[in-house]
Amino acid sequence: MSVIDSPRDWVNQHIQRYVETDGAEGHEWRPGVFTLLLTTTGRKSGELRRTALIYQPDGDGFAVVASQGGKPTHPAWYLNLREDPVVHVQVGADKFQARARTAGPEERDRLWELMTEVWPDYDEYQRKTDREIPVVVLERVKG
Repeated sequence: MSVIDSPRDWVNQHIQRYVETDGAEGHEWRPGVFTLLLTTTGRKSGELRRTALIYQPDGDGFAVVASQGGKPTHPAWYLNLREDPVVHVQVGADKFQARARTAGPEERDRLWELMTEVWPDYDEYQRKTDREIPVVVLERVKG
């Protein structure tokens, strides 16, 4: 099945560089800011959808933030993984299947601090919206 990449032009270009170079270009998006590629299954279309997200490693998993720049609604990728939490992830050249889950309150607080260390704008995004911005944990599927 083919994958549909983010329709945002700059994100789409970032994804293409990441895929074409197996993460050699794009994994480190800005100095000290690393991204992964997340592929979800569209909750309405059933099509594979891919986007690039800033992440932080956390134990054996990876944390990402469903900020959408502080918009009032959750990003489509987050709505997709709530419907089907089995996702595909690429971190640099490492490609694997993962299970996504939304962090609970205490875990979210800890991970929020971790994420704002690398991308402080998340705090501004949270101030711009009434929704609590979710932090998602991506855990590698064993086996």
